[in-house]
Amino acid sequence: MADLGNGSIRTFEDLERFETEKTLEQRLPERSILDVFIASAERHGDAFAMTMLMTGAPDEQPRRVTYHQLLELIRGAANVFSDLGGPAPGVAYMLPSLIETHVTLWAAETAGYAVPINFLLQPDSIAELLKASGAKILVALGSHPQLDIWQKALELRDRVPGLILVRVCPPGTPVEDGVIDFGTALMAQPNDHLIFGEPRGGDDVAAYFHTGGTTGVPKLVAHTHRGQLVAAFGGASMCGYTAEDVLTATLPLFHVAGTIVTGLSAFMAGVELVIMSPAGLRNPAIVEGYWRLVAQYKATLVGGVPTAVGAVLQVPVGDHDIGSIRAGLTGAALLPPAIGARFKEVTGHTLYEILGMTEASGLISIDPLCGPGGIGSVGWPLPYTQVDVLRLNADGGLGEVCAAGEIGVIAVSGDHVSPGYRNPDHNAGVFNDGVLNSGDLGYKDEQGRIYIAGRSKDLIIRSGHNIDPAMIENAMSTHPAVAVAAAVGQPDAYAGELPVCFVQLHPGIDVSSEDLHAHARSSIDERPAWPKEIEIIETIPLTTVGKIYKPSLRCEAARLKVRDLVHNELGMPGADIDVIDGGARGMRVTVTLAEGDWEKIPALEKELASYLFEAVVQAQ
Repeated sequence: MADLGNGSIRTFEDLERFETEKTLEQRLPERSILDVFIASAERHGDAFAMTMLMTGAPDEQPRRVTYHQLLELIRGAANVFSDLGGPAPGVAYMLPSLIETHVTLWAAETAGYAVPINFLLQPDSIAELLKASGAKILVALGSHPQLDIWQKALELRDRVPGLILVRVCPPGTPVEDGVIDFGTALMAQPNDHLIFGEPRGGDDVAAYFHTGGTTGVPKLVAHTHRGQLVAAFGGASMCGYTAEDVLTATLPLFHVAGTIVTGLSAFMAGVELVIMSPAGLRNPAIVEGYWRLVAQYKATLVGGVPTAVGAVLQVPVGDHDIGSIRAGLTGAALLPPAIGARFKEVTGHTLYEILGMTEASGLISIDPLCGPGGIGSVGWPLPYTQVDVLRLNADGGLGEVCAAGEIGVIAVSGDHVSPGYRNPDHNAGVFNDGVLNSGDLGYKDEQGRIYIAGRSKDLIIRSGHNIDPAMIENAMSTHPAVAVAAAVGQPDAYAGELPVCFVQLHPGIDVSSEDLHAHARSSIDERPAWPKEIEIIETIPLTTVGKIYKPSLRCEAARLKVRDLVHNELGMPGADIDVIDGGARGMRVTVTLAEGDWEKIPALEKELASYLFEAVVQAQ
């Protein structure tokens, strides 16, 4: 059983002592993902591993699974996949958050490898991911009144030769020709042993997670058993998870945050997960009833992506007793300071920020939940891993280690770093001799805490959803009127960033904004990537070597957003707005108010605190 330290890590000195007292091998004897569930069943067999809420209604009788039952389900499902797909099959899944989703994921990793799929993607993109991953089996949710997963699954079976379709559905659902029923197949397999011998483990590939937006060429990140185990162990140790914890599980299981820090890490420590409906915090009923459910199930750890946490904090706690809470967790996107402050005000506890990355098996650093927390920090590196902030050389390579407070590129090394992409052609500039170039800009303080200051790569992160700007640019460039397109993230108080696109038209051609938006909707697969605004400008700025200069466009996008807020919404048309690239948070916005508006400075400062940039409000 992993030695997690029982919440002993509070300070950097504690972390150093934790690493020197024992080796990683001494603290983490597990070799495979299945070993985690065997150990948890031995120690916490009759305790609840998962409580499944379908609606969150006050009178709902939830489905509950103990650690012993979970182990049986995983073994049985692993036998199903081996029986269907042969040795080490690739098992893809398109499922909302269910007990069956966890069973599918961990069983797939035990028998072969898992391929988690975002079921909101369009069939073209999913088909490419299935082909690139080599998956033989697709596990999908059956017919549902609100979700079109099953319709997509049937289409994919016709488009991907040899794909075996497994359906997750309620008992008694009519049989479909050529479709394997998950529940029926489970009952036909033993659940006390594996029929295929030893489980996968060590350096075997456990999963392929897709990253970023879909650009036509899927980027699939390899996770090994060793990598996931080290990441999960680090997460459990830094979070101080214990078997007394009850964690509200709200993140989707096609995302590494949902599978590792609020998944495998929790199972490693015997935590009870309360799965808050298949849709999590995308379910309005769960958001509205969140504090009631926290009180009802005595949750000790709560959270979600910053936008979801912000939505929950708009709901009054009322007379619900939320005294069981000991901490909040957030990640997948940068945390606006205003949300962190509001969480503290509502719960009396700190909302701790996590830095994760698919290429690092889901986790890089955490501010220890048993410590005081560092405002704006994503904490210290996981135990037995290394995170450095390196200078960016003129040639784009990584140089020397930066001094404290000096902004550079965050580089990661350790056993949790992925061996690379399934297609090694994608590795250049990301993986180099075991070192991961995260693409994030950041710095360390004197105590070694890590702070994020922006991104050297151009991903747009909307509510934790990674959007590749190239997808938007490629689509917009197919419009006959568009000469050049450049997509960037525009600051947003709710989503962190929203995609906007600047376009330069061909000479002598005119086009309406409505026409451009219609083109975007018809040619971009992912709805979250549809540009919120499309700005027609005379010339797209370029560098001296002819590349699009995005820092100036990001600044312009922020200026337009703040101008609309200050001039129109807040009624201060005389305000001057200046935006520059750089600073501790990657962008600095300065608003200078005319004399008659000086009394509005505190209100404006409060409004701007919801955004991720640095904000300065001053009198003229």
